[in-house]
Amino acid sequence: MAHFEIKNLTFYYPTKKDKPALDHINLHIHQGEYVAVCGKSGSGKTTLLRHLKSVLAPHGKLEGEIIFEGKPLADADFRMQSSKIGYVMQNPANQIVTDKVWHELAFGLESLGLDQKTIRLRVAEMASYFGIQGWFHKNVSQLSGGQKQLLNLASIMAMQPTVLILDEPTSQLDPIAAADFLNTVRKINLELGTTIIITEHRLEDIFHASDRVVVLDDGRIIADDTPRKVGAFLKGDNNEMFAAMPSPVQIYYGVNDESECPLTVREGRNWLTRLFKDRTPENISLDREEDAEYIGTPAVIVKEAWFRYEKQSPDVLKGVSFYVPKDRLFAIVGGNGTGKSTTLKAICNICRPYRGEVLIDGKRIEKYSSQELFKGNLAMLPQDPQSLFVKKTVREDLKEMLYGEDKKNEALMEEIAGTCEITHLLESHPYDLSGGEQQRAALAKVLLTKPKILLLDEPTKGIDNFFKLKFAAILDKLKAQKVTIIMVSHDIEFCAKYADSVSMFFDGSIITTNTPSKFFSKNSFYTTAANRMSRHVFENAITNEDVVELCRKNL
Repeated sequence: MAHFEIKNLTFYYPTKKDKPALDHINLHIHQGEYVAVCGKSGSGKTTLLRHLKSVLAPHGKLEGEIIFEGKPLADADFRMQSSKIGYVMQNPANQIVTDKVWHELAFGLESLGLDQKTIRLRVAEMASYFGIQGWFHKNVSQLSGGQKQLLNLASIMAMQPTVLILDEPTSQLDPIAAADFLNTVRKINLELGTTIIITEHRLEDIFHASDRVVVLDDGRIIADDTPRKVGAFLKGDNNEMFAAMPSPVQIYYGVNDESECPLTVREGRNWLTRLFKDRTPENISLDREEDAEYIGTPAVIVKEAWFRYEKQSPDVLKGVSFYVPKDRLFAIVGGNGTGKSTTLKAICNICRPYRGEVLIDGKRIEKYSSQELFKGNLAMLPQDPQSLFVKKTVREDLKEMLYGEDKKNEALMEEIAGTCEITHLLESHPYDLSGGEQQRAALAKVLLTKPKILLLDEPTKGIDNFFKLKFAAILDKLKAQKVTIIMVSHDIEFCAKYADSVSMFFDGSIITTNTPSKFFSKNSFYTTAANRMSRHVFENAITNEDVVELCRKNL
């Protein structure tokens, strides 16, 4: 029996009546299936998922029909939808409504009017199943991003839904927390038979687990098949979506072998082992120029910085010390809640350390006036792009950053809008954009300040792999214009490919800094899928391109 039957679904947003966000979507999702939905930012993924739960459906003109468990979804009341259709959003904080963990677990059940005995049993069961016992009585505000997202999932599963919809649930999680979360989702699918419908830009952890992969492009379904067949179709069609495929798939087609395409790191390792079974690779490492990450005049120096948010609370920063040379891309990686974002806030004087100092171009940060610091000197793209939007259209938001209304500034705005690929979104309300489109609009707003030092907090969150290539080109252009970039990111692949140096943040301080090659080739978990897949054959291959290059040299 089909869980969802989507028949000829077409949807127009009120501001875009001439162009449908969804264009004649026909899709069947059967009970117990694990379906991954992927596509570029703005391709209609979130719009499609939100229509599968009426209370979340966006406002606009809808055509076609959605059948849920044999009946029109429009006829299902909110109580039935709440109990049977679970929905996990991108931002963990947006879905939490109470102050305590245990109360959040019980909230949905109380709303359904269940008796206390049933509520206590289900809450206890979910807390045990998801490993929440250790922080069961904590305030929600004390949880990390990964814990909040796990709490959202547990709260929904307590209502025993038959289908679970997840909209980029790991976009704000570090790689280890993201893998743990997605493993739990897979476990729910396998052990409870819950139907899973999930969208993700990072396909490494869900592509191989999917029964089917649905690819959306410009509101239309262009592929709907098993993972291997979808990978082969996108490659054969030279589709841009191939750039989003997991590392083993990209490496396999880069080498152009005739055996079965690997989907996981383990399959990829076995494939490489077979590939070199009868020959010993002569070139096992790539010749790289030794990057000395501390050469050059420092743009930013942080010395023994200590910071806590409240007088009686634990320290978040514990003697953070590092410096960043001018015109470099300095990346900081690490787990959720370790102090990375707080470090960026300390650099731009939002969080002032109670001990230690921050120097910008050799001058203590407290010696700068706000006008000196933020006009043409330092700018920050925060983790939540919505916090930058204050106007009714993207154009008005960008104009706010211009000084004067002369044509030169208007031309600059149009140029940066084009660079960030938001020209077609200028008349849209910022809150009507997808997560990736909001990120690009926020980036454009920040770039209009013409900073010398650019601080980026999770800049690739919600951005598809195609724009990441263009985003990397933007960063290269900024470096050529003598801009120093400090980036906090969970995107290991992006840091490995484009950063000049990478630092590991742990327990309130930086514990190591190195070039991407040296940093990622020594790690077991904080490293790329390409490195985990090839390290038994090659020494310092950390990107897909590295592995393909070494394979071709040796074959």
